[in-house]
Amino acid sequence: MRGVVIASAAAALLCSQAQAADPKPLYFVVNGASDFWKAAEAGLKKAQTELPNYKLQIKYPEQSSAAIQNRLMDDLVASGAAGIMVSAVDPKTQTEELDKIGGQVTLFTTDSDAPKTKRVAYVGSSNIDAGKQAGSLMTKAMPNGGKCMGFVGLPGADNARERIDGIKDAIKGSKVDLVDVRADDIDQARAKRNVEDALTARPDITCMVGIYSYNTPQIYQAVKEAGKLGQITIVGFDEDPVTLGGVKEGTIVGTVVQQPYEWAYRGMKLMAKYIEGDKSDLPKDGLVIVPTKIIDKANVDAFAAELKQRQGK
Repeated sequence: MRGVVIASAAAALLCSQAQAADPKPLYFVVNGASDFWKAAEAGLKKAQTELPNYKLQIKYPEQSSAAIQNRLMDDLVASGAAGIMVSAVDPKTQTEELDKIGGQVTLFTTDSDAPKTKRVAYVGSSNIDAGKQAGSLMTKAMPNGGKCMGFVGLPGADNARERIDGIKDAIKGSKVDLVDVRADDIDQARAKRNVEDALTARPDITCMVGIYSYNTPQIYQAVKEAGKLGQITIVGFDEDPVTLGGVKEGTIVGTVVQQPYEWAYRGMKLMAKYIEGDKSDLPKDGLVIVPTKIIDKANVDAFAAELKQRQGK
């Protein structure tokens, strides 16, 4: 009987040790399906090689919906998540949910911040600065002015609002006017229809700005099909291959790129250190800003090569 007790105790100890050795799950939750997040996947893969005590995964909600994203995060917490880094679909309406998540696990934000919640830190771009860079591309390309239409997925998200504010600030006092911004809720078919409708209803529009990563490719396709490439000034955000191709051929003036690879890579490493009690690399204001940069015809080839290398292509 004593041998059975000892064997049982030994088995329990081994089980306990095995459980202690299980990697802790950390999740990167995005706001919707988009090729933009492929770079973040590569950053996550790189971070995984340096964080053997954690299991890193990226999660895509079924739809770009705050309710669906909330449910996804609840499920991740219930399954044992140690930390979540999220690009919230609509931070303002998700405050209660983000506070709940932040009260249960370590919560970081990325891409679009939620500073009035229990999130520990934001790792991402200054979207206001990015908007200013886009505005500078617009004024440089149109010294005599023009009427511009913006296109975006989620106008209520901080990243969209701040980019638009940055654009408006940069074009203030110029002859360039941002007359409207049309939303599509991260529905790419709708994004293209918005451009097509604008081309038909607003012949006075001479400039289009794609504010989310997929918006610029949809602008490019719609303008191309309308036979107006070269007639409409196009400015974009992010590094979709269609966008970079348009920059290379000169039909897109330029694009303001972020670094989602760095968001994922640095964010996961910072989150792991925080969970382990090391806050030394986190600034007091909780803002870890990864700079954006302008890509135009002069540097697009070098940037595309760097992008392929990082993504292992």
